[in-house]
Amino acid sequence: MTEETPGFDEKPDVPSDAASEDAAQAESADKAGSAPAGDVQDVALQAQLDQVRTALNERTTDLQRLQAEYQNYRRRVERDRVTVKEVAAANLLSEVLPVLDDIGRARDHSELVGGFKSVAESLETVVAKLGLQQFGKEGEPFDPTIHEALMHSYAPDVTETTCVAILQPGYRIGERTIRPARVAVAEPQPGAQGAKSSSEEEAKGAKGGKGAKGAKAADKENGGPEKG
Repeated sequence: MTEETPGFDEKPDVPSDAASEDAAQAESADKAGSAPAGDVQDVALQAQLDQVRTALNERTTDLQRLQAEYQNYRRRVERDRVTVKEVAAANLLSEVLPVLDDIGRARDHSELVGGFKSVAESLETVVAKLGLQQFGKEGEPFDPTIHEALMHSYAPDVTETTCVAILQPGYRIGERTIRPARVAVAEPQPGAQGAKSSSEEEAKGAKGGKGAKGAKAADKENGGPEKG
């Protein structure tokens, strides 16, 4: 009968090489498990970065659109402001035009003298500062958009409908016409162009006749024209 010593358990001997191999396998397993976790994290960060870039592009586009709308709004407001100013000035100055007409008639008759002359020149300076411009001159072509024909005649010395007299000057502010120039117009004399063309043809014919006479004289000197 075999006696066992109490308190001592027998343990099998474990080689040291086996322990090292188990440790290496555990380390490799840890590395294998950690690698996929890093890849997932990189993918998540890339997705977040793409979202941020998309949001940034959208906000940039919105900002550019708002800036363009604001520029259009500023231009529209400026254009409306100029238009309102011109309309207000036109309404005011249209009431002054009869006074300017009286000043012009007085100047034409050499009646613009003394204190009346100073007042008239001051008034003309003020309305010029407000943008009022006078137009209409004798000899300029008739334009129905800025001229109003009150008298009509024919003249042989014009080639188109022409303003031959300014009965009342026109006024404008910028591109806005307050009052058209009232004029007397003259058109070319009917038949004048035909008569001119006939005279030119007669002159050409006379030159041609002279040339024919010269040819006949040359044939006579040479003994007559050659016969074919």
